[in-house]
Amino acid sequence: MIQEFENLNDTEKAIMYEAPALVTVLIAGADNKIDKHEVKKALSLAELKTYRSRKVLRQYYQEVFKVFEKQFLDLVMELPETAEERNPLIEEKLRRINFIFPKLDKRFAQQFYASLLDFAKNVAQASGGVLGYFTISAEENRFVGLRMIRRPEN
Repeated sequence: MIQEFENLNDTEKAIMYEAPALVTVLIAGADNKIDKHEVKKALSLAELKTYRSRKVLRQYYQEVFKVFEKQFLDLVMELPETAEERNPLIEEKLRRINFIFPKLDKRFAQQFYASLLDFAKNVAQASGGVLGYFTISAEENRFVGLRMIRRPEN
């Protein structure tokens, strides 16, 4: 367990560790089809963040990477197939992060939030587009800003 999560209960820790997989399913499945390019990008991004993220997040992503693929596959299997049914459930889980932020170190919370936004953007840009334009679909664009999660206060 990482030091930043010492004040969290088991449910809160689980949500924090599951957040990148939740974001991946939300964004990749926003258009009702989870594209292999989006999944591949998310997997490589989770690994990349184990050594190329901000120092404060490296240990977090090292732990996340160990379980990311399984969490992602479990979510795809457990959640409803259609985005219309699935996305509200994911949004509700992600919304819980707003109640966890005050329990975290402010710097960690801010970097975590920025990292999730980066994760969402990268997954959204992983497939589609023409010559680098229109890589984020209208459906993905609805969620890429992760509006259900509020920016942690300074």
